[in-house]
Amino acid sequence: MSANLEAKKLIVEEIKEKLSKAKSVTFVDYNALTVAEDTEMRREFKNNGAEYKVYKNKLLLLALSELGINGAEEFLHGTSAVAFSYDDEVSGARITCKTAEKTKKLTVKFGLLDGKIVESKEIEALAKLPTKEVLIATLLRTLNAPITGLARVSIAPVEGLARALNAIANK
Repeated sequence: MSANLEAKKLIVEEIKEKLSKAKSVTFVDYNALTVAEDTEMRREFKNNGAEYKVYKNKLLLLALSELGINGAEEFLHGTSAVAFSYDDEVSGARITCKTAEKTKKLTVKFGLLDGKIVESKEIEALAKLPTKEVLIATLLRTLNAPITGLARVSIAPVEGLARALNAIANK
């Protein structure tokens, strides 16, 4: 076997490993990103537990088919890059959509969630979800609201009595 074929097999194995580890995957068409834009975006991926890599479409299709994921053929044309989200499902989609909006040089092709192909509009909707921290804060505020309301209601008669006694004392 030629060295080139062996190198391609290693790349396919690398792609399969990354696809298996990732919680979500976003496939994008990058078009003339500058070095500065690319560097900034890659730094953001790294800081958010995600990774951005450029692969050849044939190698991506081969890795996807070996994992039993079919239907990507219609999307993988032209230049393709892949955003792998390892820490959560949202970070890769959020960063690519933010960069696409800012630079107008990226286009979301499709994505993978739970091993299934999803369309670009679903990835864009995923990117608009609040961060995990915001969702947790909202949940805690929602859980805390009934207790806070109960505390206010239970203390109201005591406050009323205190105000009345204070008014009497001031007369």
